[in-house]
Amino acid sequence: MQIQDLPFPDPGVPDARSGPRFLWWLGRNQLGGQLKALAWGLLHFVAVSGLPFCVGLAVEAVVDHSGTRLAQAGGLMALCGAGIALGDMMLHRAAVTNWIIAAARVQQLLARKTAQLGSALTRRVAAGEVVAVSTGDVEKIGWFVEALSRFAAAALTVVMVCIGLVVYQPALGIVVAVGVPVLALAVLPLLPRATRRADIQREKAGHATELASDTVAGLRVLRGIGGEELFLDRYRRASQEVRRAAVRSARMWALISAIQTLLPGLLMVAVIWHGVHLARDGRITVGELVTVYSAVMLLAYPLRHFEEIAMAYSFSRPSAKRAARVLALERITDTAGSRDAVVPTGDLYDPATGLLAPLGRLTAVVCGDPDAAGVLAERLGGHATAEKASASVLLGGIPLDELPLGSARTAVLVQDKDPVLLSGSLRELLDVPSSGEVSAAEALAAAQCGDVLDALAQGSLDTEDPMDARITERGRSLSGGQRQRLALARSLITDPEVLVLDEPTSAVDSHTEARVADGVRSLRSGRTTVVLTSSPLLLDQADRVVLVDEGAVVAVGVHRELVHSEPRYRAVVTRETDDEATGAGPAKPRETDSPHGGGALEEREIDALEELEELEEIEETA
Repeated sequence: MQIQDLPFPDPGVPDARSGPRFLWWLGRNQLGGQLKALAWGLLHFVAVSGLPFCVGLAVEAVVDHSGTRLAQAGGLMALCGAGIALGDMMLHRAAVTNWIIAAARVQQLLARKTAQLGSALTRRVAAGEVVAVSTGDVEKIGWFVEALSRFAAAALTVVMVCIGLVVYQPALGIVVAVGVPVLALAVLPLLPRATRRADIQREKAGHATELASDTVAGLRVLRGIGGEELFLDRYRRASQEVRRAAVRSARMWALISAIQTLLPGLLMVAVIWHGVHLARDGRITVGELVTVYSAVMLLAYPLRHFEEIAMAYSFSRPSAKRAARVLALERITDTAGSRDAVVPTGDLYDPATGLLAPLGRLTAVVCGDPDAAGVLAERLGGHATAEKASASVLLGGIPLDELPLGSARTAVLVQDKDPVLLSGSLRELLDVPSSGEVSAAEALAAAQCGDVLDALAQGSLDTEDPMDARITERGRSLSGGQRQRLALARSLITDPEVLVLDEPTSAVDSHTEARVADGVRSLRSGRTTVVLTSSPLLLDQADRVVLVDEGAVVAVGVHRELVHSEPRYRAVVTRETDDEATGAGPAKPRETDSPHGGGALEEREIDALEELEELEEIEETA
């Protein structure tokens, strides 16, 4: 495969059982490219190793005053030079191609896994680790795959040179054949320690990256509470730990490099000393001594690749381990794709909690534990991973995890509590796969985005059409409520069979929230919609309200009934404390608490209902 053929139609199924197995899988899948690089590498290294023999022939020709043999030696040297140039050029090209292809394959695998897991990925793996895998780790994995073929060519060349020297001049060749393996294996005892230090450096670098990512993401909040310096100090300390770990790792690799430089020099001294004695005794010629000396000197070049492959493996192994850990995450079952690529219809049912969302109805879900809402939303969308697996969510009686990924995503769309807006124009933001039944204008109107359009139009210097206005990265130029409503409009445009919304109006004021609730109900009429919320304004618009407490459905009804009949529901929706619920605390109602003569709880509920009725009257009048 060539670079112009990227991306892969199918990057394959990786062996993610461990880091080394993943590296082996990558190399095996690029066998053709590896063999091509090996062939060019052999040409290059053999041509380099042939120069000493040419030099020896030239020296002997000069000693014997043979012009013909000197010309032949010169021709052989020119041929070796051409082989060196061609081999080096093509080896570099083939090796870099292997590097880029390996990196591209890993990136495609990570992108596919991200699409499969959705929001569950960042819940299972730290954000800093995901960033490290998709950037620096990919490069280091590609480095090892690229260096593998060059190392193989260098190792074969070293073996051939040693055999050639033994045949050419046994007296000196045996010294070289014994010394070269010692050179190659001398650094092996140091590699485990170097690898451990590299692992520590990678771990600390990942922690620093995660800390930096969190600091940047929460910079606005940190400025509000005056916590910038606190987090900056934490990042400085983490950065210094990375620096110290990098220095310790570099010292070990410097020691390995020093050994790789010192030992060849000692071998060369030994060969010259022994060769001079042999030449003085007349057992070898001057040309043979020069040939062996030159061969030993040039062996240092392929031997450097032994150090490189050790370094590449040491740095790529933890990277491959992290990548394999991410790629090993799976959906709930391994039967994905076992059913035909159809989008089912029907009721949405979660056997784990007993939650039922009837077809074509607006179902609101109230969770006693706020953190449980996000987990439940993941389950309803089929985003849960294998370690969290229980019974699969059913849509029309069909388990979501037995559907092809595309069909599952088309059937159920989950909007997270903190949706992300990608940079670009508003038109590009809303250009998403959809049924075509809901227009952008209808979705924006239902999500009450009129003020957002006005703000975008006023802030744009290039166009008056708000649809062409640019949205900055992650929508940072917009308020939290504006980002939420734009994300809601994007979800409404897709018009999925089932739409799951996790706290879609948590950053919106109550007046806008009431209009959003009415807009969503009207636009999604006849479609299944599940809203996880504790807002009375949204709950009052629902056809069916379900209370989930401690992982199970404990009450079903409508909002105005449940708020009076179910204490646990009332405690979540009205923020009632335990003392207030039991009447044991100091919050016992006073006559002045409410003009209706009720307690503090009744006052809050009556105020909410009166506000809702007032909004309805205003809308009817308008």
